[in-house]
Formats: sequence, C-alpha cells, structure tokens
Amino acid sequence: MVSAVKKQIDVVRLTADLAAAKVELLSAQCAADRIRLQYSPQDIVTFGERQTLEQSIASAEAVYRFFSQIGAQIKNAQEPGRGKE
Repeated sequence: MVSAVKKQIDVVRLTADLAAAKVELLSAQCAADRIRLQYSPQDIVTFGERQTLEQSIASAEAVYRFFSQIGAQIKNAQEPGRGKE
C-alpha cells in the first residue's frame, strides 16, 4: 500500500514538472523567435558570442533529442494493435 501512495505522489510531481517545463520551453521559444525576427542568421553568426551560440545550440539539440524519444514512444503507443508501453 505504501508503494501505491508513493506512485501517486510521483505522478503528481511528474505532472507538475511537465507543466513547469512547458512554460519554460514556451519562454525559450519566444526568446528564440524574438532573435529570429530581429536578426538575420548571418548577423547572429557574425556578431553573436560563439560560446553562447554553441551552448544554446547544444541545449536546443538536447531538448530535441529528449522530446523526440517521447514523441516516438507516444507514436508507438498509438499504433493499432499495440498497448501502452
């Protein structure tokens, strides 16, 4: 019975963490859109700090890889004849 209660707490925490991540990702997307709309890619490469750009790219790639894995699992779970995995 204790493990069932712990699982419920973990689900609540997961739900809260996902909601917070959603807001933070939306904020990051808005920041990227502001830069994208104001500057050309060439200006960003020419005048942007290289280390900042490389770290930003690495972060975006890590987020992409993580959510691609989640998306693939969602797609697999929705395929006909497959149960939830």
